[in-house]
Amino acid sequence: MLAVFSAPGRYVQGPGATEALGTELKALGFNGPVVIVASSRAEKNLGALWKKSLGQHGINFVVHSFAGECTADEIEKIQDLARASTCCAIIGSGGGKVIDAARAAAAALDIGFISAPTLASSDAPCSALSVVYNADGTVSEYRIFKRNPDLVLVDTTVIASAPARLLIAGMGDALATWFEGRTCAAGRNGSKVKNMRGGSSTMTALALAELCYKTLLADGVKAAAAVREQRTNDALERLVEANTLLSGLGFESSGLAAAHAVHNGLTVMPQTRAFYHGEKVAFGVLVQLKLENAPAHEFNEVLTFSRSIGLPTSLAGIGIKSPSTADLMAVATRTCAPGETIHNEPFKVSPEMVMEAIREADASQD
Repeated sequence: MLAVFSAPGRYVQGPGATEALGTELKALGFNGPVVIVASSRAEKNLGALWKKSLGQHGINFVVHSFAGECTADEIEKIQDLARASTCCAIIGSGGGKVIDAARAAAAALDIGFISAPTLASSDAPCSALSVVYNADGTVSEYRIFKRNPDLVLVDTTVIASAPARLLIAGMGDALATWFEGRTCAAGRNGSKVKNMRGGSSTMTALALAELCYKTLLADGVKAAAAVREQRTNDALERLVEANTLLSGLGFESSGLAAAHAVHNGLTVMPQTRAFYHGEKVAFGVLVQLKLENAPAHEFNEVLTFSRSIGLPTSLAGIGIKSPSTADLMAVATRTCAPGETIHNEPFKVSPEMVMEAIREADASQD
């Protein structure tokens, strides 16, 4: 198996980065028109900046207001608008689901894609992967495309103005990067495990995944405090880079394992849908560590960190109170569905094993 490492063409981050959008597009050869797929918050707060920045370079644009879920129907609507406007690129501006929908539409049309997250709530912005959901909020499929974004532009002024819970959810997503990456890099039954781009991990990807984890531990609490005060600082800049770039490169080029599969399993429980992707992934990390029989000090380090920033660390914390055995088996069965990333673990996994690991992770709160 060949080793494969993938990354966006260009990454730009800092306070006020939106003002450079037109300059960056022009430098990459995107002269317009472009379609901007935007969350309601992005459209409201950044509309004037888009007009100024893109207008300075004569780049026309049209905005598609994101419907709220990255479904096949929503992706098709974006494609229809992009075709009608004969655009050269699609920009996704908002959270992970906005970006995933915009990415999928751009890939289907084989045109440029620019990721402009307004949140550091997931590691979606840098990747070539979109998570597509059903209308009811359950996970439908992963779509993996041939190339990463042409540009990722991260405005930390915008991110600092978002609710702190969203940044913390991003830390939950990033928390999985090192633990899943090292599992995939270690291989299974003496064989290499494919990463999200169809190759084995590189040393580079694994080093980035580990740096991501170390940055969370070092800067997570200070970064969350800064966002609660709606200000940027050095800790926030490093943390946003960890949530966005380090986690994005680390997960995609090293691979996913149990933690993200547990997230997908949890989506079968309707009460979890009020919680963010990263919040459910964070609990999935605890389940993965129990499943792998990780050392107690390692599990406790993750548990202590998660508590320190306010990530959910129990089933009740993600809306599942007093679950029945049938409930837990439903989650565990979906977690172990054919093709799920939990099968990258270095041993054969069954729903019964996952259910027991969920119980053990949940019981650690006592």
